[in-house]
Amino acid sequence: MKPTNPVFTGLPTTIFETMSRLAIANGAINLGQGFPDVDGPQDVRQAAADALMAGPNQYPPMLGLPELRQAVAASTKRFYDLDVDWQSEVMVTSGATEALADVLLALLEPGDEVILIEPLYDCYLPLVKRAGGIPVRLRVTPPHWKLDLGKLADAFTENTKAILINNPMNPAGKVFGEDELAAIARLCIEHGVYAICDEVYEHLLFDGRQHLPLMAFPGMRERAVRIGSAGKTFSLTGWKVGYVTAAPNLLDPIAKAHQFVTFTTPPNLQKAVAYGLGKEDSYFLTLRDEMQAKRDRFARGIAALGFGVLPCEGTYFLTCDVSTLGLQGTDVDICRQLVEEAGVAAVPVSAFYVADAPTNFVRFCFCKKDEVLDGALERLNAFLSARGGSSAVLSAPGSLQVAAEKA
Repeated sequence: MKPTNPVFTGLPTTIFETMSRLAIANGAINLGQGFPDVDGPQDVRQAAADALMAGPNQYPPMLGLPELRQAVAASTKRFYDLDVDWQSEVMVTSGATEALADVLLALLEPGDEVILIEPLYDCYLPLVKRAGGIPVRLRVTPPHWKLDLGKLADAFTENTKAILINNPMNPAGKVFGEDELAAIARLCIEHGVYAICDEVYEHLLFDGRQHLPLMAFPGMRERAVRIGSAGKTFSLTGWKVGYVTAAPNLLDPIAKAHQFVTFTTPPNLQKAVAYGLGKEDSYFLTLRDEMQAKRDRFARGIAALGFGVLPCEGTYFLTCDVSTLGLQGTDVDICRQLVEEAGVAAVPVSAFYVADAPTNFVRFCFCKKDEVLDGALERLNAFLSARGGSSAVLSAPGSLQVAAEKA
């Protein structure tokens, strides 16, 4: 038989699925895959249930229900003072991943270069390749995740069609600074390049940081595509409701791609997300503050066990250096050991690089119940203590203190 498409044929199962399967098999606490362990706001879920029963449950408009597109436009104005025409500049998709696929299919031609910043979310690379694009990789390096602006400028060539930026950034927990974003904007304008902005964690920035959409920078309104997600904003990742905001000349081909990928998204979920986006500011502030508290709770505990804790400025994720623990092997080996012997699942950060990856960092997801985070810390403490490592005692909820140094 003739060969199947080489981009997807033989592609390994994602590291998230692999670690989740291992977590189930070993009865482990799963801090690998990035989803909350409680459902989002009851009133938003009730709105979805009511809309489901009231109907209609037939095909909604291809671009999305007017009420959700209006809500996305209103939210963009409310939080970022950006004026958006909901009729010509907003489209609803079945999650942010579908939105990314639509955008790449619509904007790329074979041979176009796309700048990607490692560590990168796992779907970016295969989607770029399948759309005919040529990935050009930059990286931000732990522990500070600073973008080298000189290397950024060097990455732009006459063949560059787009740059794909995830801000806030999974898995690094990085929030791109104003200087970094301004440099990206300047280079996009100089080279006539599109910016594809994956901003699904836009409401999860910590320590007083404010989200700065690249679209809001001078000259970027007509060349930036902004992607958002109800899954992250309302802790309803299974709903798969995303939205794209772009100038009309960009949204038109993106909508044509969407038309032939999923065409539409469940109408009751769209109605509920429209309701959710209209919630008071207190909802979004509470979401941020509660997630920051979880970050701090887990970071204190994991640091007390001897992990090197890297800065986390946003998202669900905490990156830790495991070279200080005295464990043998790469980050992949150590993650397998943690899930099988400690009963805690994490994700190796090397999985987010194409090649030449650092091999001493793992990612924990902290958007879990406090008791789940504490349970994971207790298991890790027991595992490390049994191996003669850091011995810690739980002195207060969510706060482990080192009782003995490494043997």
